[in-house]
Amino acid sequence: MESRTEPAEAEPEPAAAIRRPSARSTAARPPLGRELLLVVGLFVVYKVGRQLADGHTAEAFRNANRVWDWERTLHLPGEGSVQGALLHSDIVVHLANTYYATVHFPATVAFLVWMYLRRPVHYVWSRRVLAAVTAAALALHLTFPLAPPRLLAAAGLVDTGQVYGPTVYGAHPATDEMANQFAAMPSLHFGWALMVAIGLIAATRSRLRWLWLLHPLLTLLVIVGTANHYWLDAVVATALLGIALAVIRLPRGAGATEAHGLVADEASDEADGAAGNSGGAGGAGEKESVPELVGARR
Repeated sequence: MESRTEPAEAEPEPAAAIRRPSARSTAARPPLGRELLLVVGLFVVYKVGRQLADGHTAEAFRNANRVWDWERTLHLPGEGSVQGALLHSDIVVHLANTYYATVHFPATVAFLVWMYLRRPVHYVWSRRVLAAVTAAALALHLTFPLAPPRLLAAAGLVDTGQVYGPTVYGAHPATDEMANQFAAMPSLHFGWALMVAIGLIAATRSRLRWLWLLHPLLTLLVIVGTANHYWLDAVVATALLGIALAVIRLPRGAGATEAHGLVADEASDEADGAAGNSGGAGGAGEKESVPELVGARR
């Protein structure tokens, strides 16, 4: 009997060795340098714009009385009911002041950084929406200066920042060089927090993603309870955000595309792990080649 042996055909390389670039990694991510300039510019305009709206003390208090009356006409709940709950505990009111002073900017920056790195299409959409809402808010700050409820005698509320600390505002609004205290409407604290929640809900697929709404809810209770904003400040911020979201649409299919990229990356990582385990079991990390008998005959 004669037989000849030929080496088996080379086995295809493991799937982990040949990686197709995922949709997430190949999505159009804007240049980092340009984005840093845009985002920093957004924050600078926000701060400078608020300063430009300063210096309208009499008008700000007239508007505050109008807003207070409008809320009573609309039968909105009194801001004092939320503040009363906070004032039951010095620790709670101190935590609320700390949240107001320290979470606003860092949470928004962290949101934008995560979006840029993991969901670039959603990042561009979110950045545009935040920029539009901020621009509209600054226009209102300039045209409708408004003293916050903590400064309005008719409200009868406590300035919790000054009494319990910490605070980001000076004791006398007219001489405060760090911030414009007459830019209460709309509340960008609430508007940005709501956009952070909406953006994360749109960009993720977890069943628990709706819990992100706790961020704007907690922010709302904090800004009202500390008497830094009226209920109507949050209502107007929500309306501006709604208009911005209606005009600036998330690109169609963006969610499916980036989710597919995430799944592809996870599958690739699993393939890496499986290949590593099989390689470890074989000692050399390669499968032993078995000769194939071809054309056997007598």
